[in-house]
Amino acid sequence: MIHFNSNMFSQTKGAYIIGGSIRDLLLDRIPSDYDIAVTENPKKFAENMAKNISGHLFKMGKPGQMIIRVVSKDNIFDITSLNGSFIEDDLKKRDFTINAMAYDLSSGEIIDCLGGLGDLADKKVRMVSADVFKKDPIRLIRAYRIAACLNFEIEPQTASRISAYAKLIHNSAGERIREEIFKLLGTSKSYHYLSQMADAGLLTAIFPDFDRLKGCLQNSHHLYDVFEHTLKAYHHLETLLNDPDKILPDTCIQIRQYLDEEKTVLLKYAILLHDMGKPWAKTIDTRGKIHFYGHSRKSVDLAQKVNQKLRLSNREKRFVDFIIRNHLNPLFLFTAMQKKTLTHKGTTRFFKKCGDNTPALLLHSIADIMAKRDKPNQTHKAFIRFVKEMIHNFFYSFKPKIKEPPLITGHDLIHEFRLIPSPLFKRILNLVQEEKLTNKIKSRSEALAWVRDYLDSK
Repeated sequence: MIHFNSNMFSQTKGAYIIGGSIRDLLLDRIPSDYDIAVTENPKKFAENMAKNISGHLFKMGKPGQMIIRVVSKDNIFDITSLNGSFIEDDLKKRDFTINAMAYDLSSGEIIDCLGGLGDLADKKVRMVSADVFKKDPIRLIRAYRIAACLNFEIEPQTASRISAYAKLIHNSAGERIREEIFKLLGTSKSYHYLSQMADAGLLTAIFPDFDRLKGCLQNSHHLYDVFEHTLKAYHHLETLLNDPDKILPDTCIQIRQYLDEEKTVLLKYAILLHDMGKPWAKTIDTRGKIHFYGHSRKSVDLAQKVNQKLRLSNREKRFVDFIIRNHLNPLFLFTAMQKKTLTHKGTTRFFKKCGDNTPALLLHSIADIMAKRDKPNQTHKAFIRFVKEMIHNFFYSFKPKIKEPPLITGHDLIHEFRLIPSPLFKRILNLVQEEKLTNKIKSRSEALAWVRDYLDSK
């Protein structure tokens, strides 16, 4: 049963806590905020409530859709007018039955006229009515997002209706799509729900370029078409991020510390888009071999349009762009290693170029290679061993050294060599750092000697 401190509410008759907060309380989850619908003046109710809980009052929304927010030290309450003459009218206009329950602050009773309690018990997401998606198409994604967050399943008739109305998602604002998608990707079992969205046609409705990935056959290195490869790569990545200990026992602690919520979501998002350009880059040579020259650049171009539509921040765009643009580079390094042309300096330059994005790019590459076939062949196993060693070297060798103070600075270049500040400064300092990182020089005197030889050779 749900209980509230009655002192928080000076007027309880005709006031109801509604929606997701009731669902969460019934599931023993702590709501992020509370929605309250009132039959009387919401402004007056909010003012009285703010006074009782020493809260602050804010007005939000557009005229006719005004929300009064009361913020206290511990809670956030959004107060609106009842949407209809009775609470039942309000509930019948909501999205899913588990969000269409109310708690009567006067009687302390739960009002459930649509079977939300039963669906909670059955762990189902069920639409309130057949036209909920037409009224607000963002609910098409929200159904899967809620299911993913709660580990519920979509009720069959609701899934069928989502499939029928999938293309309506084009009518939703990009930022709303982004919010729902990113919340879904932030869950630990999002692959299960993304694959259902794919089956319903919703994934291709959100990302129209995915249609061309279906049936786009690849070369002999791949068992699957580009679309199936993408979903499998996503699955492998999510599995790896959920439990890095299994594949990366030596660096799992560092990986867990590295992977904050934002990086995890953006890394998953990037792998969804990483091969979008393949159908446009596909060529077949005279021997019948398939190639995808330049597909990374084309994928970046297409992803940038998606990112703009979904209103990603500049920081988010830069991260996604970097992963997609460079996702083949670990494979190029591996090829160089096999040919015995990869040097310590080459590895160091890779780490410097990628910087803090290095572990993310390498994790992506493991998932990408694992998604080529059902079982990794010997080359794939060798590649994974190579990437594991790269991750180990990044955390245990490169990172500690990069944090050390530089052997020399621009001040030394001015006073020791009479150089004036110029682009040459940066080049020399970068080269000295590179020599230090590869253990070629270890002291200030060795660094000065290296600069002297460098300048003499010019």
